[in-house]
Parts: sequence; C-alpha cells; structure tokens
Amino acid sequence: QVHVVESGGGLVQPGGSLRLSCSASGTDFSVNFMGWYRQAAGNQRELVAGITSGGTRNYADSTKGRFTINRDNAKNTVYLQMNSLQPEDTAVYYCKAEISLRAYVYNYWGQGTQVTVSS
Repeated sequence: QVHVVESGGGLVQPGGSLRLSCSASGTDFSVNFMGWYRQAAGNQRELVAGITSGGTRNYADSTKGRFTINRDNAKNTVYLQMNSLQPEDTAVYYCKAEISLRAYVYNYWGQGTQVTVSS
C-alpha cells in the first residue's frame, strides 16, 4: 500500500509565495515521475509542473519563471515553490506520483490542497 500526502497551501496575497510538499510512503516501491496539477472551479485539471526521478523538469507555460519544482529522492518527496502568485493561480493543487510496485506502474494522487490568491 502506498500513500501520497500533501502539505502546504493556504491564503496568500497577490505577489506572495507559498511552498507545497508531497511525500509518498509505503513499502517495496519506487517513484518515477512526480508532478503537481491544479483544478480551478469549472476547469479541467491541468499540469502545473513535473519532475522525473532523473531530475528532468517540465512546467506549464503559465508557471514558467514563477514556480520551481524539486524533489528529494531519498525521501520520496517533491516540493513546489510558488512565487509571484496571482489570483488566476487559485485552485486545488494535487500531487501525482507515478509508482512502480511489484512490476506494475500505478498513478497515486494526493487528496488536494487549496491555494487561494486574494487581497
């Protein structure tokens, strides 16, 4: 059994910063891709940023230059540093971990954390 747990999020003023964390825990597994997605009210879920186990990163065009994703492979943890936040960044942010477990690959999602950017 693998669990993915997020932390961080909250209310911040425009131009502010937040840091999200996501950890995968369990036994006998390895983590491949880890990514952050977001879903605003009435919109589809979209990729914000992702990182492979080898450190290759990709970002949505709307977050390039403002958001930074990093991971600690030893802790199976991924971090999302969000700077210069704007109201349009308001959404529920979800972590996804692509996990190899007993020769199969599964996608595990966190429960989501609310990010609200408002004055």
